[in-house]
Amino acid sequence: MKLPNSVSTASIIQSEAFIAFTLALIAAALIKIPAIFGIHLDQHENFYLRNVSLFVLPLLSSYFLWKHNFPARTLALAAVAFITAGVFANIYPFTERSDTETLLALHLPVALWLFIGITYTGGQWNKTRARMDFVRFSGELFIYYVLLALGGGALTAFTALIFGTIGIDIEPFFETWMLPCGSAGTVIIASWLVESRGSMTGNLAPLLARLFTPLFTFMLITFLGIILWSGRSVETDRDMLIAFDIILLVTLGLLLYCISARDTQAPPGVFDVVQVVLVISALLADAVALWAISVRIYEFGFTPNRVAALGLNLVLLVNLVWSAVQYTRFLRGKGSIRDLERWQTDYLPVYSIWAAIVVLLFPPLFGFT
Repeated sequence: MKLPNSVSTASIIQSEAFIAFTLALIAAALIKIPAIFGIHLDQHENFYLRNVSLFVLPLLSSYFLWKHNFPARTLALAAVAFITAGVFANIYPFTERSDTETLLALHLPVALWLFIGITYTGGQWNKTRARMDFVRFSGELFIYYVLLALGGGALTAFTALIFGTIGIDIEPFFETWMLPCGSAGTVIIASWLVESRGSMTGNLAPLLARLFTPLFTFMLITFLGIILWSGRSVETDRDMLIAFDIILLVTLGLLLYCISARDTQAPPGVFDVVQVVLVISALLADAVALWAISVRIYEFGFTPNRVAALGLNLVLLVNLVWSAVQYTRFLRGKGSIRDLERWQTDYLPVYSIWAAIVVLLFPPLFGFT
């Protein structure tokens, strides 16, 4: 009596694999289509920088739309959303070395990722658990992507070594075909692997989060201690701001994954104290960054990068402040860990909204520079 179920499950897995690999091939092909019209990667890097997410994310969304069998109206809305994003990614007359163009390229996938979440949750975005599952999926996707990229890099190195023994240089082929096509297709394949192997690796991201949380806490405390001890100010160049924001986003990611792996019925423990210290340290680091950005704006005026960094750090500040409040209440026995989980997942659209503001409004506001 179990055979039909086994056959049915195997058939579903095969169907999902076929769809995923087909979409991956399409994504790889889309990367090369502009070259047919003379838009080559080595000559039009900015075009690819702006549009790379549009080569991949619509196909990833299509995978989830197919998997959850969304109605035709949802498919139409998805098409409108991605077409609109494509128009705004290419309609603005950016100047050479435009900061707003770079900001658009960085923020566009963040704005569109919210729509990926809506399709991933199968129309249950209003449920906290569904949003948390999407957060977990995003972390697992990143891990799988890195692992596949490392494997692909090793394969490429061995291939170059082998072909080099007969005097054939595959570097041009690697740069123009393997790297761009493989990078695009791997997003779809990694997503399928996360979905199909979730039962075996579902706890991978939370486990890594628990391992790295004490390390990040120590790093932030050391950083803040050195600032206080030395009296040194924080430099506010673009690379520093990006590094700062990445650290703060990773901190929030660690918080989310640790919450997702935690037994909601368990009482507060030592690791919860470490989490609170991490959140408060990140909050103080964010305050330092905000102060440095504000001073820079006061002295030298507004620029796209400074305003974008200011906005993102304010968005992070609100999240961190209330996270610290909620977690402290939990430690004192006056709140639930579910309250913190609900707050974090409810706050997810704020990041996409801010990213959409940067994509749509920053270029004209700053003269496309």
